[in-house]
Amino acid sequence: MHHISSEPWLCQPAPRCGDRIYNPWEQCCDYDTILPLNRTQRCGPTCTYWPCFELCCPQSFGRHKKFVVKLKIHGETSWCPTSPTSRTCRR
Repeated sequence: MHHISSEPWLCQPAPRCGDRIYNPWEQCCDYDTILPLNRTQRCGPTCTYWPCFELCCPQSFGRHKKFVVKLKIHGETSWCPTSPTSRTCRR
């Protein structure tokens, strides 16, 4: 007798975030946290950015902090020094 699984057969492995599965059409994995694609967060005092698609990168510290929003490159681990700049946050 064959056991029939109720699990759906997937053409490709489901994307995982840490130990959880997420839906890449609606969500992203940002540092082991599942976020909705439309989630925005603050980047410095004057910018908002989409953590699913962008990085918030401090450019300078001290009294005159400056932030730059950079683009995440899909399918790669994105880092502030190597990612292309999307926009500079005005003070």
